[in-house]
Amino acid sequence: MTARAFVLIETAVGTMNDVVGELTDLPGVERVETVTGPYDVIATLCMPTMANIGNMITDNIHLIKGINRTVTCLDMDER
Repeated sequence: MTARAFVLIETAVGTMNDVVGELTDLPGVERVETVTGPYDVIATLCMPTMANIGNMITDNIHLIKGINRTVTCLDMDER
């Protein structure tokens, strides 16, 4: 079984394309989509464990220049 999460990302003005490019290059990032609404980007992460997801967010995603805020939603559906 793998762990999956949806990371909702608010970007600084003018940085969305750069953020999308950096997210796309990270291992474990399954999809990156630009959206409208309170968030600018939604990244879908798929990794072996929830701990891996947590580490990816704190060690990699939070360090991307242009990201103002993230909200992580864990997929609770067992597949």
